[in-house]
Amino acid sequence: MPRFSIIVPCFRVQGFLRECLDSVLGQSYRDVEVIAVDDCSPDGTGAILDAYAERDERLRVLHLPENVGLGRARNAGMPHATGDYLFFLDSDDTLTPGALRAMADRLDETGDPDVLVFDYARTYWWGGTRRNVLAHVLAGAGAGTFTAAERPEVLDLLMVVWNKVYRRDFVAREGFAFPPGYYEDTPWTFPVLLSAGRIAVLDRICLYYRQRRRGSILSTTSRKHFDVHEQYERVFAFVDARPALAVWRPLLHAKMGEHCLDILAKPDRLPPSDKAEFFRRTARMFRAYRPEGAEVPAGLRVLEGSYPAYAVRRQAGRAARELGRRARQARGAALGRAGRARSALNARRPLDPHLAVYSAFSHRGVLGDPAAVYHRARELAPHVRGVWVVADEERAALLPPDVEHVVLGSAAYRRVTERATFFVNNVNWPGTLAKRPGSVHVHTHQGTPLKFMGADLLGKPGARHGLDVPQMLRRADRWDYSLVANRYSELVWERAYPCHFTSLRTGSPRNDVLVNAGSRHGREVRARLGVPADHTVVLYAPTRREYRRGGHVDRIDLARFAADLGDGHTLVVRLHPSLATGPARGLGLSELHRRGVLVDATDEPCVEDLMLASDVLVTDYSALMFDYAVLDRPIVVHADDWGAYAASRGTYFDVTAEPPGHVSRSYRELAWLFGSGTWRDEEAARLRAAFRERFCEFDDGRAAERVVRTLLLGEPMPAPAAVRGALPAPAAGRSLQTSS
Repeated sequence: MPRFSIIVPCFRVQGFLRECLDSVLGQSYRDVEVIAVDDCSPDGTGAILDAYAERDERLRVLHLPENVGLGRARNAGMPHATGDYLFFLDSDDTLTPGALRAMADRLDETGDPDVLVFDYARTYWWGGTRRNVLAHVLAGAGAGTFTAAERPEVLDLLMVVWNKVYRRDFVAREGFAFPPGYYEDTPWTFPVLLSAGRIAVLDRICLYYRQRRRGSILSTTSRKHFDVHEQYERVFAFVDARPALAVWRPLLHAKMGEHCLDILAKPDRLPPSDKAEFFRRTARMFRAYRPEGAEVPAGLRVLEGSYPAYAVRRQAGRAARELGRRARQARGAALGRAGRARSALNARRPLDPHLAVYSAFSHRGVLGDPAAVYHRARELAPHVRGVWVVADEERAALLPPDVEHVVLGSAAYRRVTERATFFVNNVNWPGTLAKRPGSVHVHTHQGTPLKFMGADLLGKPGARHGLDVPQMLRRADRWDYSLVANRYSELVWERAYPCHFTSLRTGSPRNDVLVNAGSRHGREVRARLGVPADHTVVLYAPTRREYRRGGHVDRIDLARFAADLGDGHTLVVRLHPSLATGPARGLGLSELHRRGVLVDATDEPCVEDLMLASDVLVTDYSALMFDYAVLDRPIVVHADDWGAYAASRGTYFDVTAEPPGHVSRSYRELAWLFGSGTWRDEEAARLRAAFRERFCEFDDGRAAERVVRTLLLGEPMPAPAAVRGALPAPAAGRSLQTSS
């Protein structure tokens, strides 16, 4: 008996069907049967199904003699199911890698609940991906099982059939089946969730919900959308037949009103001539099923009136939004004029020589190289007031209490930026910030570059999508100093940013801690992360991909890698910061962290802590490898898509030919490197030494001090001491500063 019976109804999906089937049959978890129901599709769907069935015995095909619709096609597949759980997958959607394994593990963990609800992400025809906006409901549902009465917020999730799996004997016992018509999921999902004695959730994106440009049933303009009324009548009939469920009538009454008004508001659902009739039928149902004494939510009171009143209200709402938009534009223009006038007035006031303004990673907080300079300045130049710029009050709340800050765009922000002498940042300041004569702008960058930057992106249209390179260079014209960690970076920055700045051979301030910290620092970080002191810690830090919209590509099966590392190892994963708030973590990382399979350290504010706590770095093309080399610890480059990455983004050298350690070009090679111990052999040490000689040239642990003394205090400071195995220091008598 298989664990899952996956029922896939198919009709006019020949363009998407192969991708759907491949996503199922290609899963690492293979204890499944697939029952594909050809709903008398007039295109090549049936032939595609038959071809797949010949190649994989887990797939069976039912060819229906006539078209019966989505719900009844699912019903046709159910009698043929033999698995523990039923999974209804639409034939234009796809499973994410590892989804079935994650579901099976969660079912085992929760003792075979009646229903398992999992997360999904919408994928759009233009390439975008957006996670379910109610993902927090799953994240907050807890580790155990519950009923709908215990966690009614589960009914706020999208009431569809495909984001759940159902224990087959539970479905058979209750006699659940799909009715004909549109919105057939509604009279299935509500009764199922209200009847289930044990519900569990999986906080992981297991399914990509395809948003077609055209051709989706529910986005077709038709009177069939009137079916929603009959579907809700079935829901109420189910509740009325079970007195114990009467308590749910107020919620279902509100859900019905919200759902029908949502259909009415969408421009592509109902023919314009039918909207008034749809409203009147909805209003009649709303009155008929209103529970005695139930209060009508404010947003649904429109159903107590007439359709003309509803239409007027909708039109008034659109007009109010347009007026609000114009008012905001006018206010913005007025504020801009006032700001320019104020700036002109303040330009007559002298700069404050004891005021420095800092920002990092687009105003995210006290981070990176600017943070290292700031902390050193507090020690060496306490008379220089340091003020941080943060994006919003939410970011400000995360700052240490003794850090002075201003919020971007606020009056306080304008006051400090108009008077400050020193500006330290690792990205460009906003274009609205005017550089005053006498001010000093220090650009720290974000490490040593492997991928193309600045003007070099002009030849890579895919990599610079949405990026205005000329505007970037105009902002870079404000730089006075560019910090460099090695002569390689100096050449790259002067080529990529053809501006009038001075290169400062300081080393990377953020790497000072890597040079100066003792072993105790790493042990403390391990303890905070819950990593056993005697474990070998493998830090996996992949970068983003420009050849994929959204930037995230799963290159490694993390659960498999963690298992293959074996006992005595801990896998710590840190995604690229730009992927931290997208769907990437929902594709399994968060769930693996919850289960203790690995440590998700993406939210750790200081990546330097993670480097100090680890024994080896596995990365692809992240600039983190240049920083990690300072530690003189093993590095493995996993370069299974190097050709695609280099072609799409552009790189300054071939890191697979001049690597900091061993290179793997497949998961099999990566697993072998660790299984055999080769990752730390003599060849790895030789490669690392050559890499360090080239790229750790100026990282002597005094970079931040060098910036503070040279720029803020105007004191002389010796050139960086040579790192062991590094190139010789600059010739005697040559200044740290080299003009570009």
